[in-house]
Amino acid sequence: MTRHPDISGAEKSAKPRRREPSPSFSRRVAMTAAITLPLAAPAGADERDLLTGTAIGPVIRRAPAELVRRSQEAVRAFMRGDVPAYPSFIDVADDFTLMQPFGGEVSRGFNRSPEWARGIAEYFKDGEAAVELVQSYASGDGPGDIAVLVTIEHQHGKVGGLPDQQWPLRVTLVFRRGETDWELVHRHADLTVKRITLEQAAAMARGDWPAAVSASAR
Repeated sequence: MTRHPDISGAEKSAKPRRREPSPSFSRRVAMTAAITLPLAAPAGADERDLLTGTAIGPVIRRAPAELVRRSQEAVRAFMRGDVPAYPSFIDVADDFTLMQPFGGEVSRGFNRSPEWARGIAEYFKDGEAAVELVQSYASGDGPGDIAVLVTIEHQHGKVGGLPDQQWPLRVTLVFRRGETDWELVHRHADLTVKRITLEQAAAMARGDWPAAVSASAR
């Protein structure tokens, strides 16, 4: 908790007189208070001058709560291998791009074939997910507007034939508003929910995966 200096005794006299703060002093106080505020401000708050209460910046729009809920349900369906349920929550755009947590090239488009759906259902099994919303943004709620969800997916399941294990991901989702609904246009996920060392990051950047794994085991 930030402690502010006590200035109540800075000036005392038998007949106290009120001093109006100068504009420059007021601005300095406001800037100092803004710096000492917690970094995670309430999601619904806008930016306001701390002395006058007047807005000093645009009100931050948040993604619709219903879109957040649907994206969370879609992740849960995917982790349990319920592919048919996924599109009932999220509409994926034709120009969708994907940055997978396994790395590699950026995937473009969305495979809607029954063969792909069966493959996903075999790849992800018996999983559960709890999605933490870190932050959300939206440019508006009309056609062409963009919404961004910054999330952490706390999940586990059987993936690719491996035994059940934890698969936490840091995920960014980008939606574009169509004529009638939001479409998912981009998903970026990575596995570094837990902090890694510089040496581990360097090994991963070189593609030296065995070294990265052995370093994480120490």
